[in-house]
Amino acid sequence: MNIERLKSKVHRAVVTEANLNYVGSLTLDEDLMDAANLVEHEKITVVNVNNGERLETYLITGERGSGICCLNGPAARKGATGDIIIIISYASMEFEEAKRFKPWIIFPKEGNKL
Repeated sequence: MNIERLKSKVHRAVVTEANLNYVGSLTLDEDLMDAANLVEHEKITVVNVNNGERLETYLITGERGSGICCLNGPAARKGATGDIIIIISYASMEFEEAKRFKPWIIFPKEGNKL
């Protein structure tokens, strides 16, 4: 039996941009992606702490060290610059493996820095 389990979490990143005129996704600083073990085009859930919105999208790699966290396309309607969000990804794994698995969870500092 396989189950879905938390794989990665970026807890309380701050939205730096909302770009409605983009095809979609979330652009995230590559430093944050690396620290949370996330890869470009990975499916993610974004939870907006400020307004309660939740959405599924995918990641685009942002400039390393820039602190970027940009809601793109339709996702830009789900949040605004300055909103606090939680970025979550899940992995499917065997039940016994899931019991031992430890997710990557990071807590960005001011400016979305590590």
